[in-house]
Amino acid sequence: MTQQHPLKNNHFYLIFPNIFEFKGGVQVYSAFLLKSLQDLYPDANYDVFLKYDKNDSKNLQNLQLLPHTKFHYFGHFPRLLQTILLAITIILKGIWQRPNLVLSTHINYAIACYLLKRINGTNYWFVAHGIEVWSTQKTSHKLALQGAEKIIAVSEYTKTRLIKEQNISPKKIHLLFNTFEAKYFQISSKPTYLLKRYNINPNQPIILTVTRLGRMAKYKGYEQILYALVKIRQHIPNIHYILAGKGDDRPRIQTLITSLNLDDCVTLPGFLIDEELCDHYNLCDVFAMPSQGEGFGIVFLEALACGKAVLAGNQDGSVQPLASGELGCLVDPNNVEDIANKLTEIIQGNYANKIMYNPEGLRKRTIELFELNQFKTQLATLLSSNLK
Repeated sequence: MTQQHPLKNNHFYLIFPNIFEFKGGVQVYSAFLLKSLQDLYPDANYDVFLKYDKNDSKNLQNLQLLPHTKFHYFGHFPRLLQTILLAITIILKGIWQRPNLVLSTHINYAIACYLLKRINGTNYWFVAHGIEVWSTQKTSHKLALQGAEKIIAVSEYTKTRLIKEQNISPKKIHLLFNTFEAKYFQISSKPTYLLKRYNINPNQPIILTVTRLGRMAKYKGYEQILYALVKIRQHIPNIHYILAGKGDDRPRIQTLITSLNLDDCVTLPGFLIDEELCDHYNLCDVFAMPSQGEGFGIVFLEALACGKAVLAGNQDGSVQPLASGELGCLVDPNNVEDIANKLTEIIQGNYANKIMYNPEGLRKRTIELFELNQFKTQLATLLSSNLK
């Protein structure tokens, strides 16, 4: 059962990059944080600051929000002005309203929290996802790290790197893993409409990756899978790879696909709408993303909840959702040969970890470890000693 705070005067400031216009890992985490806080503290007041989102009433219709939730949008301003206005608004409103706690889900916005704390002592937490905090050298980021009352790390890997590279006290860092809602990710057969859309035979093995195709996201490992496909096809001639996502790296990837003679076995469908995401997981035989700079990877949880075999890298936060290999296959993300061999083994049914062929078992264990109720319970524990 969820806990509720007995008092009615709590006031939260939540600072997110966005939760409507784009659905990356930080955005999904932010939305779950807002949802969980409102379940735990239904009588509190909420001010939500969104740097990139624009005011759109249609978006709000899809959320079940408490009436005392105020959104502050900055997406309609030019990019530089967004940053300035966001910080000024947080500080000025914070001086006047004195919220109990400020939570930022990205370090870029934590400097405003740091300044507000210097002015009137308002405590702030921020969420550390991964690459944006591990090795940052920005003075503003370092000040924000040192000034935070608590740093929420989404994985053990992120916590370890913060301690090592930013000299943060382990006592300040608390774990709150990424999460998902099981009701939206169910085990099902391969959707007929997607088989028709992609012209794929129902018995044809499919590898799926859902990610951002950005020049700054090459660490996600989708390029390695393309190179691995050349070898995989020697053993599984009818293999098909669906690489879903949008970004500025797509033209380069399309050129690479052509140069490797993979045009007939790779599909780039672009961004997947929420309504079709679960269907795409159910379409595949294995979800693969051998990254080497991932803070966690919500997509792994979603695929596992659909009962799918998962392959991930063994050198970053991807280890967390796979429970150190209990729930999937961990590989060296730099070893194309190993990626090809492991994907071939998984698809041919020869991989040693047999839970990967037990969809219900994968789903059950993933829910036990990472479902939203677990997230909410852990968040309640973190907050219980801070709010009065």
